[in-house]
Amino acid sequence: MGRVIAIANQKGGVGKTTTAINLSACLAEVGKKVLVIDVDPQGNTTSGLGIDKNSLDNTVYELLLEECTIKESIVKTDIKNLHVMPSNVNLAGAEIELLGINEKEYILRNEVDWVKDDYDYILIDCPPSLNMLTVNAMTTANTVLVPIQCEYYALEGLSQLIHTIDLVKERLNPSLNIEGVVFTMYDARTNLSLQVVENVKKNLEQTVYKTIIPRNIRLAEAPSHGLPINIYDPKSAGTESYRMLAKEVIEKKKEV
Repeated sequence: MGRVIAIANQKGGVGKTTTAINLSACLAEVGKKVLVIDVDPQGNTTSGLGIDKNSLDNTVYELLLEECTIKESIVKTDIKNLHVMPSNVNLAGAEIELLGINEKEYILRNEVDWVKDDYDYILIDCPPSLNMLTVNAMTTANTVLVPIQCEYYALEGLSQLIHTIDLVKERLNPSLNIEGVVFTMYDARTNLSLQVVENVKKNLEQTVYKTIIPRNIRLAEAPSHGLPINIYDPKSAGTESYRMLAKEVIEKKKEV
């Protein structure tokens, strides 16, 4: 049965989408069957994996409104072993359209149950807010992976996110746990990056991944080409980091 990991942080620009794209591609590269679910209305994970988000009939939006089945909404990418459940700007309206629907927090989970056995990993890219889409992701997930940018305000909002995860665990999904924290946009030239890492490790009782994702120009360029970093530039520092993170994630699954 597939391990479902929600990638969440209500702060924008912390590397959620970059992590969803590149971690999934690096897991697929070592032979794991991977599904990425894009529940961010910006649809950047969808386009970052080479899919034209504006030419799709079936997306997460149609799935949540029960206008298509999960198998109809899954798209194959050009990358072996990697499938995507895409999204686009239509998803922004889902919150309002789901008002009044019973058990709306479980719509995604109920659908994902149909395909869970087809994949080793299912990664969910959450929007940068704590809304109904994020709650749906967390009720579906086994764990939450939290990317944190190495910057001054890194810890701000993190306690709110952990509180939300605890609430979902208490009321909606008792088996939900925090997968761990992964540091992104690390700049070895600044003392600040080092201070942030030390500060978070000191203040957080969560698992912190050993892999730290560097600030890397090739990582920033790759999405505009619709390619994950391991295909865009297989020898870059960004590729090396995400391969190491994929290895850690796989090791962690073995421990569970």
